[in-house]
Amino acid sequence: MGHSDEVSADPAHCLADFERAAASALPADVWDFVAGGSGAETTLDANRTALDRVFLVPRVLRDVSQCTADSTLLGRPVPMPVAIAPVAYQQLVHPDGEMAAARAAKAAGVPFTASTLSSVPIEEITAIGGTVWFQLYWLRDAAQSLELVRRAEDAGCQAIMLTVDVPWMGRRLRDMRNRFALPGHVRAANISTGSTAHQRHADTSAVAVHTSQAFSSAMTWSSLAALRKQTRLPLLLKGVLAAEDALRAAESGVDAVVVSNHGGRQLDGAVPSIEALPEVAAAGGGCEVLLDSGIRSGTDVLRALALGASGVLVGRPLIWGLAVAGEAGARRVLDLLADELRDALGLSGCDGVAAVRRLRAFVSA
Repeated sequence: MGHSDEVSADPAHCLADFERAAASALPADVWDFVAGGSGAETTLDANRTALDRVFLVPRVLRDVSQCTADSTLLGRPVPMPVAIAPVAYQQLVHPDGEMAAARAAKAAGVPFTASTLSSVPIEEITAIGGTVWFQLYWLRDAAQSLELVRRAEDAGCQAIMLTVDVPWMGRRLRDMRNRFALPGHVRAANISTGSTAHQRHADTSAVAVHTSQAFSSAMTWSSLAALRKQTRLPLLLKGVLAAEDALRAAESGVDAVVVSNHGGRQLDGAVPSIEALPEVAAAGGGCEVLLDSGIRSGTDVLRALALGASGVLVGRPLIWGLAVAGEAGARRVLDLLADELRDALGLSGCDGVAAVRRLRAFVSA
């Protein structure tokens, strides 16, 4: 299953090295599930293209001898403005799944976001002792959704991240063509699913069938208001691309919005996250603004900070590291990202994250 811990993580010098190694290590259908997007994968590809079009104007003759990436997320100190994005079913790529990824996040000092569709129960993840956020999908049974929130609170999670761009799963053609289904040993450990996600269908993805049965397509701002009343934890809204929605989120008591197109896995043709970021950040409203979708390097983190984000979420790269070398691979991914970010900060003339706000950025045609 592509979880050979004998594969050394050391030769990797950038996150793309892990991508290539993971593509070789994983079964083809699992790789497609991890790497694929929806539709023609236009947005998936555009996330990367748009980030590469952002250029920064470095400043010189600045003392960067004490350069540091120290920052805060949701008011808590972090050694770099990075959190781990929620990714479902991590035992697909390694037997230790979320446990190994959460241990790597703890070692790096960054928050780990546990998915509703985690293959390990939330209580086991928080027992590791790092900073854990809980990602919530709004279920057809609203009471079950709120019960998940209570479980997350009781387990010691420090924030709730409500994903708002999945009324149902986008048409992920790779999974449909592969007739993708979860293997028997992988399950959604936090919710009761029966066997739907494990039953192979003739022309579609079993995971998509399961989510269409489990997720609510009737979630509205009133659902958000109900959730806000039920928890005192910081609340993040993931999947915001419109400035108007960010402003309304702030008015609804949300603490942070995550500018995200779900890594190109929902609406194909949705705007690249980095292109939506400046308007959302400028809308204000008092919300912290994080960027998700396509982050692959420390330079990408710098780009996001320069365009108004207070931090980023990183998803697929951690899964690549996990697939290649388990916890050691995931830790190496985060170590590389930290090294690259410090390098990018210093070379741009910034002694810290606050200085990035003063960098000029422009987008090439």
